[in-house]
Amino acid sequence: MDPLGFAQHDHRRCVATALKAAQAHCARHRLNLTPVRRRVLELLLEGHRAMGAYDILDHLRREGFGAQPPVAYRALDFLVSHGFAHKIERLNAFIACTHPAADHTPVFLICRGCHAVAEAQAEPTRGMLGRAAEEAGFEIEQAVVEAIGRCPSCRAEAAPCA
Repeated sequence: MDPLGFAQHDHRRCVATALKAAQAHCARHRLNLTPVRRRVLELLLEGHRAMGAYDILDHLRREGFGAQPPVAYRALDFLVSHGFAHKIERLNAFIACTHPAADHTPVFLICRGCHAVAEAQAEPTRGMLGRAAEEAGFEIEQAVVEAIGRCPSCRAEAAPCA
């Protein structure tokens, strides 16, 4: 799985593909992708950036979907619980899942310059985390990794002139 957030891609196709996948999943599992839930997913997909619930609520309010926080939180809870979005704890924000059909452990690469977020995949039971858990007799059921740094564009902008 590639970290899509930093890569050039056909963004319209990316959004359309993700929405189509969400609709198909909801139809298969008899879930209701309401207009509010769909719009929240669209907002999260639009920029590959994490958004706070109140930022989302502001968009929903301007578009006539409602002005009360539960409107945004209920939609976000639905999207997260069904794998269409993730919560980034460090930012207290949400981002659309770039691999909604795959069973995966997300790793979030968060640019401190432009605030873009890329989602990559990790295997928490391998590496240092897995070894530490094994030594403690701990079984990892879920892990979320969030790394702060600079994306390729911000690194290029900060590169010294030769």
